[in-house]
Amino acid sequence: MPNRIHVAFVAGLLAAAAFGIAQTTTQLKEVPITPTSPASGKLMYNAYCATCHGLDGKGNGPAAVALKQEPTDLTTLSRENGGKFPESHIYSVLKFGVETPAHGNQEMPVWGPALHSLGSGSTMASSVEQQRIANLTRYLRTLQQ
Repeated sequence: MPNRIHVAFVAGLLAAAAFGIAQTTTQLKEVPITPTSPASGKLMYNAYCATCHGLDGKGNGPAAVALKQEPTDLTTLSRENGGKFPESHIYSVLKFGVETPAHGNQEMPVWGPALHSLGSGSTMASSVEQQRIANLTRYLRTLQQ
């Protein structure tokens, strides 16, 4: 009889611990955008994208576990588009964000305004923003499998 009570007690503790673990959530911290060189797509990717998409682009970044939906595996964009890298679509997603969940995660930041803000006060802010998005898009092409 004491053995059954002991087993029931341990089972109760394990259930309570499992419930406690299930209730734990990871919080994402919003931080200001860090200035990077607009000439380096790789540097921008590492600073702005790798947190969610991972350094390898496979959607396994350290913040991915805190998202409701897995980040897109950026290494398969060409394969998923008939072998052609969807450059204009990627440029649009980076500049304007994602309109429909079928084309990506709504949690993904809209990078256009953020990248534009890095050049605010400059008469060249729009062209630098375009350069940043174009170079980031080109870098994503290099990640294709």
